[in-house]
Amino acid sequence: MSEISVGQQSYLNMRKKHKRIVRVSRVAILLSFLFLWEFTANVGIIDSFIFSSPSKIALCFWGMVLDKSIFVHLWVTLYETIASFLLVTVISVLIAVILWCSKKLSEILDPYLVVLNSLPKSALAPLLIVWLGATKTTIIVAGMSVAIFGSILNLYTSFTTVDEEKIKLIYTLRGNKWHALSKVVLPSSIPAIISNMKVNIGLCLVGVIIGEFLAARDGLGYLIIYSSQVFSCVV
Repeated sequence: MSEISVGQQSYLNMRKKHKRIVRVSRVAILLSFLFLWEFTANVGIIDSFIFSSPSKIALCFWGMVLDKSIFVHLWVTLYETIASFLLVTVISVLIAVILWCSKKLSEILDPYLVVLNSLPKSALAPLLIVWLGATKTTIIVAGMSVAIFGSILNLYTSFTTVDEEKIKLIYTLRGNKWHALSKVVLPSSIPAIISNMKVNIGLCLVGVIIGEFLAARDGLGYLIIYSSQVFSCVV
């Protein structure tokens, strides 16, 4: 095994130092924010009844951990978020593939997808409750509605920007559309799919929380709206 040169060792040490500085800075920013929040709440600069304080929130959270009520709400929201995320991922990939396979269909549906993606998703939640009822299915659909249209557009754009020369090579070798899709388009779009998934998990969580605000009896969204109604800002 070859030895590491002085220059390489210096570079590795510099990288380690950089990562250490980044980690320490992140922790320092968080601790500074919590300290400032706690200090201003204790001296009365901000109203602790409205804004609460980190210490009160920590005590409340610990109490909910001891009586295990927090785990019920966490599990419900986690289940709804994962369900909506998986559905968005599968459906958006399938629809993007269909649009890529049919240029005419993609040109027909493109303006509708753009309009649907630009709609204020929070405004759809009350309509979904009217249409589907106040059930967990409604909350999952609300989570999907926030992410799915943008996901379809992003994936379809990624599919259409794949190197045309590679696709032409497949056809030159007597391949068909399926070969082009499976051998070139999908493998080339894996980074875009993964990037999309990273964004969608957060969007689905937002959609689920919005749905729980309006149509739930458990979950983190329900917990937030309940605490605001009873003026308990430590929950």
